[in-house]
Amino acid sequence: MTDETPPSDPGPTDAGEREIEPSDPDEFGLVQVWWGDGKGKTTAALGMGFRAAGHGYRVHLLQFMKGGADSVEDARGEYAAIDQLPTFTYETTGEYGWHGFADGSDDDEHAARAKAALARAREVASESGERPDMLILDEVLYAANRGLVEPDEVTALVESKPDDLELVLTGGHDRPTYATDLADLVTRVESERHPIEDGQGARKGTEY
Repeated sequence: MTDETPPSDPGPTDAGEREIEPSDPDEFGLVQVWWGDGKGKTTAALGMGFRAAGHGYRVHLLQFMKGGADSVEDARGEYAAIDQLPTFTYETTGEYGWHGFADGSDDDEHAARAKAALARAREVASESGERPDMLILDEVLYAANRGLVEPDEVTALVESKPDDLELVLTGGHDRPTYATDLADLVTRVESERHPIEDGQGARKGTEY
């Protein structure tokens, strides 16, 4: 038994008081693919984005298919959280509704918006100076699998990306071989059970 005084508890708020200063990552530059029929692909990508932004790395989220739906409010929770981080930015270009669902949305408009998003992705990836360290293309694989953009264009984007850009591609229930063949990390998110099967709609705080 000793008389040593135990270290003081820093308290739960101390970690949150540190300012996030922009910095550059040392080891970014891989290609990640997150696909499958399970819930969690976007959630995983956002989690990495928040982690990277917490280190001061520049992160940009470009959402291809997240234009809203009847069960989703105009403002998603992730947007409010992203707004609190100085190095995390986002854009959403998706058509209202969801392609392939009988929700009254227009197929041509879905395609036009997805093509515009891919053009924007190429622009962001090639920017000098303010180019992000991590670029998350959310649901780009879903858009390619459904023919809204050409898979070959996604392949070309992967092949032409800067060496130090961490590129994260998500979406789709069908294996996107055009992307997985080029990726450094491939994760298949598989569903065992989902409450949507019992009629549960999207819930605030978990799906949006």
